[in-house]
Amino acid sequence: MLTLADAPGPVAPRVAAAGVDSASAEIEDLRGLEALAQKEAVLHLPPLSDRQRLIAGPIEAHVRLQHCSRPITPVVSAGAHMRDRILVELRCPGALPWHIYVPVRMVGSSPVAIAARTIVAGSILTDKDVRTEQRDIPELPPGYLDDPSVAVGLTAARPISSGAVITNQYLLGAKAVQRGQTVTLVADSGLMSIRMEGKALGDALINQRVKVENLSSGKVVEGVARSEQVVEIVLQ
Repeated sequence: MLTLADAPGPVAPRVAAAGVDSASAEIEDLRGLEALAQKEAVLHLPPLSDRQRLIAGPIEAHVRLQHCSRPITPVVSAGAHMRDRILVELRCPGALPWHIYVPVRMVGSSPVAIAARTIVAGSILTDKDVRTEQRDIPELPPGYLDDPSVAVGLTAARPISSGAVITNQYLLGAKAVQRGQTVTLVADSGLMSIRMEGKALGDALINQRVKVENLSSGKVVEGVARSEQVVEIVLQ
């Protein structure tokens, strides 16, 4: 499984294939593969506004994949996408199978929740504390809120400067992970990640650190709660 959490911009596609790079073999159209990945991404990302579009790849021109004798299957694993980007795996189940990972990202601008004034830690946010601005998506921090109403009624976990983009990290809300809960551990190495089952050893909100016991190895690791039941361990 793959994840895009914390990936800085486009991710180079990764290929694992059998029977590729044959000069005489019919090869796949790379632009067609990008279009297939983009079509799959639409099913998993939020609906696009008239100020947004998706860009797939690009798959590097030197990549050569033998034409698949069966329909190519697009796959998106749990934890392999964020609000504005996703990693799509394209699988060829033919006689000479291969697979390739194609990043798809959203470009354009998005409405975002901005602190309308300085907010003191521990304050409960009201509609007077937030306003909406249109910002370029690549410049937005992880966990940004595109709907200011989501922040209203939540408590500021730390001081928020006037004009700051409000993210999940600034707010206290419902726990994403609770002690004793079974979670999915995602160990990320940039492109490739491993998925395993674990048990949370503490409580955590979105984007907070939490210790988890790997149920396969018995080892205790620390990760970040990315969503309900998903804890990511970013490998260095």
